Amino acid sequence: MRTSTTTRSLVAAVAATALLAGCNAGAGTSGSAGDGSEEGSGGGGSEEGDGDAGQTGGSASGGSDETVRVGLVAEPASLDFTTTDGAAIPQLLLDNVYETLVTVDVETGEIVPALATDWEVSEDRLTYTFTLEEGVTFSDGSEFTAEDAAFSLERVSSDAWTISLAAQLDVVESVEAVDDTTLEVTLAQPSNSFLYALTTRVGAMFDTEGVDDLADEAIGTGPYTFESWDRGSMVTLERNPDYHGDAPYFATVEMRYFQDANALNNAMLTDAIDVVGTVQAPESLAEFEEGDFQIVEGTTNGEVVLSMNQQEGNPLADPALREAVRHAIDHQSLLDTCWAGRGELIGSMVPPTDPWYEDRTGDFPFDPARAEELIAEAGAEGTELRLRIPTLPYAVSCGTVVESMLEDVGLEVTIDELEFPAAWLETVFTNKDFDMSIVAHVEPRDMANVFGSPDYYTTYGTEEIQTLFEEADTGTEEEQVTKLQEAAALISEEAAADFLFLLPNLMVADPDITGLPTNAIKESFDLGDLARG
Repeated sequence: MRTSTTTRSLVAAVAATALLAGCNAGAGTSGSAGDGSEEGSGGGGSEEGDGDAGQTGGSASGGSDETVRVGLVAEPASLDFTTTDGAAIPQLLLDNVYETLVTVDVETGEIVPALATDWEVSEDRLTYTFTLEEGVTFSDGSEFTAEDAAFSLERVSSDAWTISLAAQLDVVESVEAVDDTTLEVTLAQPSNSFLYALTTRVGAMFDTEGVDDLADEAIGTGPYTFESWDRGSMVTLERNPDYHGDAPYFATVEMRYFQDANALNNAMLTDAIDVVGTVQAPESLAEFEEGDFQIVEGTTNGEVVLSMNQQEGNPLADPALREAVRHAIDHQSLLDTCWAGRGELIGSMVPPTDPWYEDRTGDFPFDPARAEELIAEAGAEGTELRLRIPTLPYAVSCGTVVESMLEDVGLEVTIDELEFPAAWLETVFTNKDFDMSIVAHVEPRDMANVFGSPDYYTTYGTEEIQTLFEEADTGTEEEQVTKLQEAAALISEEAAADFLFLLPNLMVADPDITGLPTNAIKESFDLGDLARG
């Protein structure tokens, strides 16, 4: 395994999955851990998680031949989340086809056993010993053992994983399969984020013989197996007859993908689907409120970020101009206009479900006069800014509002809508050919991943912020909270970006569907929880 400093692990850019995930936030997407908190379990298999999540209904143990149809907007670009960015992939496959050693309990936010029945942490916080569940098999019939677990974690640090999210396991020094059911992981240094990272896609368990064609075939231990993919339309999952846990209620799941919010809503209104996994036109909820539907509204980890390219030579390299942008935006008005007032203003990269949350909405209050002063001080009157946004409903809706507000204070804004994901990823995420963009980052505890490296598309990652992130990861839990609060304050005060609002979790479903998550705090949409009551 690679041995490296926590700085490298934490400041490595989070995969563009975060960016892609904004369109899926209502369906339980969120979750590559950047700064998880951990409390030694001493073998009890319980780590202290953070964040609240309610849940309506519950899971049921098999017994139905029914199909449930879930409607979404963003379709995966591939089935391979080891080489392809996109939150739609773990949303579909994680916890459903692929499982992890540990997972997040959506009701308590705690890290709880999954394929590992328990674990012990050494006193120096460097060695984790996992005891694995016996009798687990992959969908190809092979047995899941500690060799597969070691293979899966070691593979994250190989050239096989190309998405930047893989850097979360850089802190791992070695992995050893002690016997068939015992896995030992040794870290190069203590890390508060390590165990939480294992609940995300980097902790997915693969069959040693099942990784030859991950883009088109998924072999896992989960409650469902991958059946088929009608590209541009639908992915079908089938109940795993050999699943080691309680069988899911629904025999078949059809994840149906729609081009826009209206098509998604119409599918629900005409009984073409049973669940709207993520409402993409909040103003349309009135269509469902008087009908025979249930509406779920909660929160997510999805910070909608107005990023500003700070690379040398770009207009927004000037901090005064970035501050002007922040003062020019009336966030409540923006939220009311582009997302029907659904969501929450937070002012930073930390959602209220994290223990280091502080309300930072007062850092840059709406003050167009001050914005004009800062623009004049920077000699930037009439500066042209390219706002390059993905073709995702929230980005398109909010983009026009941002454009209007910035032009009101004397800036010239040109909006380019880039096809998502391919064009946006290439132009903004990879080539950094933009001045501003709007995208939702829905991974939990992702502040260090998004703002910890100047090489990431957000172009921040100062030495001071990197030091804070390293101290947060290696220190005590109390130090973690303090340092991450300092980091959030620094990112906000230096106007590294503007934080438009926190996406709500909005879902619509048939009235008898149970198991829908009130709060979306994981990368996956856990289909095994769904049932009919």
